[in-house]
Order: sequence, then structure tokens, then C-alpha cells
Amino acid sequence: MPDWSVKDIPAQAGRTAVITGANSGIGYEAAKALAGAGAKVIIASRNERKGAEALANIRSATPDADIAFEPLDLSSLDSVARTADRIAASVPRIDLLINNAGVMAIPDRHETEDGFEMQMGANYIGHFAWTMRLLPKVFAADAPRVVTVSSGAHRGGKIHFDDLQWKKNYGAWRAYCQSKLATLLFSLELDRIARSRDWSLKSVAAHPGYAVTGLQSAGPRMGSTKTSSLELLMKIMQPMFSQSAAAGALPTLYASTSPKAEGGVMYGPNGLFELKGPPVRGKIAAHALDPAIWRQLWEVSEQLTGLTMPVPATA
Repeated sequence: MPDWSVKDIPAQAGRTAVITGANSGIGYEAAKALAGAGAKVIIASRNERKGAEALANIRSATPDADIAFEPLDLSSLDSVARTADRIAASVPRIDLLINNAGVMAIPDRHETEDGFEMQMGANYIGHFAWTMRLLPKVFAADAPRVVTVSSGAHRGGKIHFDDLQWKKNYGAWRAYCQSKLATLLFSLELDRIARSRDWSLKSVAAHPGYAVTGLQSAGPRMGSTKTSSLELLMKIMQPMFSQSAAAGALPTLYASTSPKAEGGVMYGPNGLFELKGPPVRGKIAAHALDPAIWRQLWEVSEQLTGLTMPVPATA
């Protein structure tokens, strides 16, 4: 596994992959690699112009790529519902659902149109609703996987059930860490449910380490035209600690395609502090391993979205 790379991706012909936030960064690199391996890939992202550019670039690299774009705003439960319905109507099954999109370290508190704090809403709650709506198509596949991109930042996170939307004491980094912890807990609970019910579904988490993408600037600049202190710090750190978006996509691709990838775990880089390097099984913080917290977050998420876990037709 330490030397695993894109060339090790098994043939993906006949498989359908749906990836959020894949018009740039690690999502784009994952989409490009999966399309190159023969998968039908659907990119679901907010920016239609960048989506069109992503399709053009992938088709340039793989002329016969079977790839499409669907507009999706994860900060809107209405957009999530409409886009999920369109995709569900267009494919017989989804073999691979990759929950990749995210925003990071927004300096001031913003809300989604549904009243959620933006990082919690777009990074986690939107993906929870997205997954619940698409699971019937995921269940239609023979050996489906749901891969959820978390972050090493989950280690600094805590689920503040008494103030989940940060209305009392917002902090940009604390809110980001909570949202990425939530995505990890979601992945772990989804796999636990699947195993307890003997489903073929495998839920796997991944994190990219410190991959240089637009994530480092998009969130910190929200509501501002100035370069943030976080951006400056990251630029200083990049030469020593970072890796490319293509390298950062490898844990996602390993979790998505490797026959050896396990459910209920997280894959990330094997280097110092898991910031860069080839994919290996990553370290999950001890406070993220409590099934009672997984279940509590799941129940709160159902209440916030009005959605519950669907059941496979054959169950």
C-alpha cells in the first residue's frame, strides 16, 4: 500500500461514480483518474463554469471519457433534493458515491439558506441529506462504496450538540474542525449500520493531508477581498509540508477502488503528521471512536434534514 498510485486503480468500466466538488482540487483529480480507468463519472458542484472546464480538461486527457456535470449547492437542501432526483432518474445505480466538497475556515459566521452554520451545513449536513437521497441508487449496485472526505483536523473537533450551528461563540477553525469530525463520524456510523444489517455497502473515510487546492483560499476569503492570515501561514508551510492535489486525491481513490480498502476506517497520507505521502490506513482520534456519539449525531441530522436511512429493496 505505501507505494499505491493511480496506476494501481483496477479497471472501472461499467461502474458509475458520483463526486461532489469535483470541478477542482482533489475531487477533480479523483474524477479524472476514475474516468481514465473507465468509470462513468458525474461531477456535482456549485460552479457551472468551472464544471464545464473540468469536463473539457478530463475529456482532453481521456477523449472517450463518460463524464457529466450536475449543478449542486450543498448549502441548500432544496438544491440537494433537486440534483439528487435528477441523478437518480438518469442512472440505474451508483457504484461509488464520493462526498468530497467542502469549505474551510470562513472567518465570520455565515448561514446556509436553511439556517445552518455554513461549514457545518455545506461540509456535513448537505452531504448527509445528499447521501440519504442517493442511497437507493447506491443499494442497487453489487458492491457499492460511500467514500467521505474528512480531514486530520477532525482531531481538534468536538460536536457541540448544545450549539451545533455556532450561534453563541463562532470560531472559524473550531467550526471547521467540528464539521470534518462530523463527516468522519457519519462515515463510521454508516458503515456500522451496513455491517449490522449485513448489507454489501462499504462506507470508508479518507483525508488528503495537506494538499494544495483552492480550499486554502476560498473559505478564508469568504466575505473579504484581502489575503487572510491563515492563507499566509499556509503559503509559508507549503514547501515543506504540502503535496499536490493529485497526490492528495490518492487516499480517496484508494478508499474508492482498492480491493483491500476496509469499511469503517480512514485512509490518509503516510508521511509526517499524515500531511503528505502515499495512502495508508490513517489514525482516528480516540474521541471519534464512540458509537454513542455517532448515533446521537445521526439522529440530530435526521431531525435537521427530515430524512431517514432508506432500506435496500432486497432487505
